[in-house]
Amino acid sequence: MTLVIRPAMSADAHQMCDLLNGIIALGGTTAHEDPFDAPGMQAHYIAPDHHISTMIADLDGDVVGFQMLVWPDPALGQMPEGWGFIGSFVKVGQTGLGIGKHLFAATCPAARLVGCRHIDATIRADNVPGRRYYSGLGFREYDRHLAVPLKSGRLVDRVRTRFDL
Repeated sequence: MTLVIRPAMSADAHQMCDLLNGIIALGGTTAHEDPFDAPGMQAHYIAPDHHISTMIADLDGDVVGFQMLVWPDPALGQMPEGWGFIGSFVKVGQTGLGIGKHLFAATCPAARLVGCRHIDATIRADNVPGRRYYSGLGFREYDRHLAVPLKSGRLVDRVRTRFDL
């Protein structure tokens, strides 16, 4: 079996939806609470506004992970120049195999190419595997959003971590 890391394409949208919707259905490891359809995936992850890159982990034709990096949306508040935001997802049952590390190894050169100097990963505080993943890459906590409500009304902190390129 061969793992290939490559840029995402529109044709990947359905497999990316299946992957992310599986994670959403399990709950607890993503801030997303509503499933994605192909147009939503295209708009949010494949070609969003302020896009830097979206990388796919393709295992013999099966999308087993993806990672997106974007510039901050000015409508959501100001960030210092040179900051990007990252989101990473690995297919249920495929975590812990190094897929995320391979994705990040492809994302970093794309970030440097456009002058991104810092990457923010904002993660639910109760997402232990996600926090472990980013910490293992060298991300360090620098801020928290306290008591962010989920659709259920449950309050969960969001941990803001950073990686300096």
